[in-house]
Amino acid sequence: MTLLKDKLAGRRLILASHSPRRRELMAGAGFDFMLADGYEVEETYPATLEAARVPEYLSRLKSHSYPVPLGEDDVLITADTVVLCDGRILGKPAGREEAEAMLAALSGRCHRVVTGVTLRHARAERSFSVASDVWFRPLRGEEIAYYVEHYRPFDKAGAYGIQEWIGYVAIERIEGSFYNVMGLPVQAVYAELERLADALWPQQEQ
Repeated sequence: MTLLKDKLAGRRLILASHSPRRRELMAGAGFDFMLADGYEVEETYPATLEAARVPEYLSRLKSHSYPVPLGEDDVLITADTVVLCDGRILGKPAGREEAEAMLAALSGRCHRVVTGVTLRHARAERSFSVASDVWFRPLRGEEIAYYVEHYRPFDKAGAYGIQEWIGYVAIERIEGSFYNVMGLPVQAVYAELERLADALWPQQEQ
């Protein structure tokens, strides 16, 4: 049985993301990839779109906004993560006050993290999303203030990073992929990349 790394040998995975967590997860999964140069994307979506479908929609938008044509050996990876609480999307906080308000809203309850991913080749495209449920214990005001002050989670959906202090001390349990909460469901990415590679380059199957 041929490993995915062998199926992708000589191919070029392009990760279009500014997130250091996604880069870390791709590297941890053993992917050999390059980073896309930065490009502009207006991350808007229809007001009528169901909240849980927004990340997959935005991942496709990011993919099709990529300005460089893809070659026969290129696969572009784009992703978007949102935190859902009471059916409302909690994106990246604009500053300290909004970050603290988001964490207060998540305190003592369950919320859902959804990541949408698009894999695009010149001849094929696959989009999917993965959801994880996360339970926070009740957070005290001084804990929220400490976390925001010292970790400045302004680049994170829902104003927190599960891999940081708050994840260690406040998250009671998770149902679903831990890495999805970090920003990329690497198991699902691995599986979908393998399906894509088998469809595009079947001659590599042994």
